[in-house]
Amino acid sequence: MANDSLQKLRTQFGRLVSAKRRERGWTQDDLSSHAQISVDMISRIEAGATGARFTTIAKLATALGVEPEELFSPRAALDRPKLNAIVTRLARLSDDDLDWLDDVLAAVLKHR
Repeated sequence: MANDSLQKLRTQFGRLVSAKRRERGWTQDDLSSHAQISVDMISRIEAGATGARFTTIAKLATALGVEPEELFSPRAALDRPKLNAIVTRLARLSDDDLDWLDDVLAAVLKHR
């Protein structure tokens, strides 16, 4: 059970790091340069394959311009599991896909 919780935390952390990186329009290489962490380590973190030490978390947060806790739980989705699941799925999309989806969402919400 503890291992499942730890893996879930690693996965969520990795997805949020990836989402924040993509929000900046950065590649993993860009984040690597800004955070002074290897690309391999960033790749493993984003995949949820490894955890991160406090110093690594601090470097990532500083590079991404966020508070460290934002890399563990998106503030807007703290009490909304469905929203958290959607945000996690969106983080995997390319910028082109996000642009298309934004247009679709705007069209759908316009008629509500």
